This record gives sequence, structure tokens and C-alpha cells, in this order.
Amino acid sequence: MKKIFILVAAAALFASCCQTEKTTLDIVPYPNNVELKCGSFTAAGAEFHYSAEIEPLAVDLIEAFAAQLSMVTSKESTIAQGVSDKGFVFVQNPEIAAEAYTLKVSENAAVVEASSLRGFNYAIQTIKQMLPVEVFGKAAAADKEWTLPCVKINDAPRFGYRGLHMDVSRHFFDMDEVKRYLDIMEVHKLNTLHWHITDDQGWRLEIKKYPRLTEVGAVRKQTLVGHLFDSEVYDGTPYGEGCYFTQDQVREILDYAAGKGITVIPEIDLPGHMLAALAAYPELGCTGGPYDVWGKWGVADDVLCVGKEKTMQFLEDVLTEVCELFPAEYVHIGGDECPKVRWEKCPHCQAKIAELGLKDDDRFQAEHYLQGYVTSRMEKFLASKGKKLIGWDEILEGEVADNAIVMSWRGTAGGIKAAKMGHDAIMTPNSFFYLDYYQSLDTAKEPLAIGGYLPVETCYSYEPYAENMTDEEKAHILGVQANLWTEYIATNEHLEYMLLPRMAALSEVQWCQPQTKSWERFLDSADDFCAIYDVAGYNYSKRIFDVRG
Repeated sequence: MKKIFILVAAAALFASCCQTEKTTLDIVPYPNNVELKCGSFTAAGAEFHYSAEIEPLAVDLIEAFAAQLSMVTSKESTIAQGVSDKGFVFVQNPEIAAEAYTLKVSENAAVVEASSLRGFNYAIQTIKQMLPVEVFGKAAAADKEWTLPCVKINDAPRFGYRGLHMDVSRHFFDMDEVKRYLDIMEVHKLNTLHWHITDDQGWRLEIKKYPRLTEVGAVRKQTLVGHLFDSEVYDGTPYGEGCYFTQDQVREILDYAAGKGITVIPEIDLPGHMLAALAAYPELGCTGGPYDVWGKWGVADDVLCVGKEKTMQFLEDVLTEVCELFPAEYVHIGGDECPKVRWEKCPHCQAKIAELGLKDDDRFQAEHYLQGYVTSRMEKFLASKGKKLIGWDEILEGEVADNAIVMSWRGTAGGIKAAKMGHDAIMTPNSFFYLDYYQSLDTAKEPLAIGGYLPVETCYSYEPYAENMTDEEKAHILGVQANLWTEYIATNEHLEYMLLPRMAALSEVQWCQPQTKSWERFLDSADDFCAIYDVAGYNYSKRIFDVRG
């Protein structure tokens, strides 16, 4: 009887101890189904096992994790093909959705099941965030407690498209910084980089058929000093010599991204935002030039002359090389902020309007429908290459091209309208996810920004579905993206400061089901995810700690 009493008392004490432990994990984005258990698993020196069916790129991720764990713990982790009942075990399970995973941690094993590289990688990122933050670093930390809590996680993302935009046109960011961008996307389980590589201020992609695009179009003579609306002073210094990506460099970046399960979507902005191309090939403009790569920001009146067949051939030639280079399903063609003033006076454009029978109506000018013709033609051309077209929400002005995907940036209305029309949409509203906006109202203490006010709590508050949307309309919302334009961002440190930690908030909007999101839990985790940035060497805004304080 005494023995039974002792066992019952011990069990009660054990249960009591378990109840005093944390009830949530410090993981961002937070898993959608978590069951915390008692006990822990020792990760330092643990064996790694993986099933034979796992694809080679996923095996590379597992091996890289094992090597990193060995380095930071100073205890060697062996790795072998085959399954086991102990250590880290990675199992291919075709019944699990493409980006989903399960993680079961007991005192003997941490077992991951997934069906794809992405699922395995997301499980690894979850595991790493449960370990000491030094796992993200480059130095040994054998004195840390290298254990995982026992837990059962069944996780999958809310949205299939989880994007982040990077503008390397206005200011150039080299391969190393692009890779750092991809690295931090991986930590927070984003799966798409929208790469803005051409604009008025610089053409940053090698096109072999048109070498002057980078020989001439990559370099502006000077750059505006200060803010567009406050300054007319220029620095007098050329910018952009050699600042572009060769096609071989692009392939290296694409391979790097693919190893993390990240798709890279290129954007060739047309028919506006093309001054860099016009500087290189002035015959593509309505006036014939001369044109200069733009040294200021904003919207230029000079755009491509789409009344000339030569211009359309140029676009198809460029997009042919883009399609051959980028394996992504989508190509972004911009379509935003295209003034029509040159077209209104251009004989070539007016002749094309007459040929197509386009006319003004109570909704739009004939010139808007002319842009619709360009978008529709590009959509059909890209479809012939096996690609789908994405455009900013201005492509809804006039006749929207068949099968075009709308990226809603001027608030949410464009995406909602597209969904109601039966078009797929990606929500990237400036009111929630323009990361070039200020993070504090005390702008004197912030680096120069384009304007606006977008604190991390506003990012976190966004709900992609509008009220009263039908299930069919919701199905057209592919996902969510944040945009980071770089007119006023010239350094890696500034770029990262504007990105972080707002990207962490973005990741929860993209990944978490509504019932999983919790602003209070997210704030409580700020020390942990910001510690990742510290260890990995990222610059970030500390304002989130003021909010919590």
C-alpha cells in the first residue's frame, strides 16, 4: 500500500511539474496544431536517419542541419539512410500535403514526416527555433542546453503563396545580400521571392539579345539627394556601373533559392517604368529621345511606344530570355503607373488605337484599353511559354487579360474585385505591407523613408479575406506578400532594418489560421526571433520592444 501511495504521489508531482512549464512555443510563424508533452529530447550528438525515398535536395537540407548541429554543440551527429526509433528521423509520407509536415518529439526521437522538400525544411526550421538560438550562428556553444521539448506538431500553411518582394533596381543589392534575404525568408517559412529587377532607375538583368540594357541602362548619371517632394538637389555621381546580374549569376541565385524551397518570380515592369530601357534603345519610345536613366523617383511620363511592332518584338524577345532563365510558373510584367500622355500625342500609338477600334467610354480612355491590349498580348505570349502573367492592380483598368493574376497594392480593393471577377489575386496592400514606410511616428529618429506609417502591429493585424466573400471568391486569393521598394534604401543595413521584424508579422499572416494568430503570443516571442537576427547578424528595428514595454 505504501509503495502504491509513493507511486501516485510521484505521478502527481510529475504532472504538477509539467503544468508549470510554458504552454506555448517561441516559434514564428506559429504552428497551427501544437500539443506540448512532458519531457525532453537530447539533440546534441543525436543520430540522423532518413528514408530512402526523400528527394536529394531535401537530403541536402537534412545533412546541412546535422552538420550545423554538430558544429554548435561540439558533439558529432552521424547521418545514415534508413529509419530508426531513436535520434532525428525523417520519413517520406506521400499522404501529407506538399507544404505540410508532422513533428513528434519524444525522449528518444524527433520524427518528421513530410512529402516534399518544403515540408521537410519547414519542420527543420520549427526544430531550430525550439533549440538555443546559437543554432543559427557560426560558433560553437557547447555550454547551452541542446534539448527539444517533447511535443506533437501537425502543421501546414494557410496560404500557398507566401511572398516577399525585393527591389534591386532603384538601389542595387548584390548576390550575397540576395542570399541573406533568402536565408531569413527560409527561417520564417516564406516560399516566394518577387524580384523587381528593372525600372526607370536601372536595368539589372543581362539580356543577351540587347546588351545595351545593362551597358547603358544599368547606370544613371546622378541620384536625387533627400526626399522627392523636398529636394531638387542631385549628387552628381554616376550610380550602377556593373550593377546587374549576369544570367549565370541568376542561375546561382535560383539554385540557392531552390535548395530552400523558394521560388523566384522575376518582374520586368512594362510598358511604364522603362526609362532605363529607353536610354539604351531610344527608338522604342514615342518621341525617339534622347532619354536618360532616371536619377529621381516617382513616375516618368516617358514610356514604351506600344504602337510600334518593333517595341512589341522587343518585349517578346526579353520575355523569351526571362522565361528560359526562370523556372517559376509566373512572370510579373508590372503594368503599374503608366502615364498615357505620350500615347495621346504619338502617331504610332494613335494608329494602333484606330486599328484595334479602341474608344473612350464612361469608364476609361482609349489609351487605357491600349495598355489592356499590351497586357493581353503579353499574357498570351507568356502562356505560349508555359507561364502565367502577374500584374499590379492597374491591369484591371480597361479589359483585363484572360488568366491574368492581379497583385493588389493600392489597398485591398483590386484583389477583391479580381476575385469577384474570377481572377486569382495576391494581396499586397500598401496599407499593411509596404515595408518602405516608416515604422515609427518619430520620423526624426528613423532612417529616411518614402513616407507613411506602418508599425509591426499593423502588419500583424491584416486579414486577407474581406467580409462576405464567398468560398469561391476566397479560393482566388492565392496568398499575401510584402513589398520593399528601395528608392531611399541604399545599404544592406537599411534594407534589413526596414524588413525586420515586420517580416515576422507577415509570416504569421501568411501561415497561421486565424485562430492560431495571437498578438500577445507574438509579442512574447519577440526576444526569441530577434535573437535569431542578432546571432545571424541582421540589422532590425527595435521598436517592437517599445510596443511591448
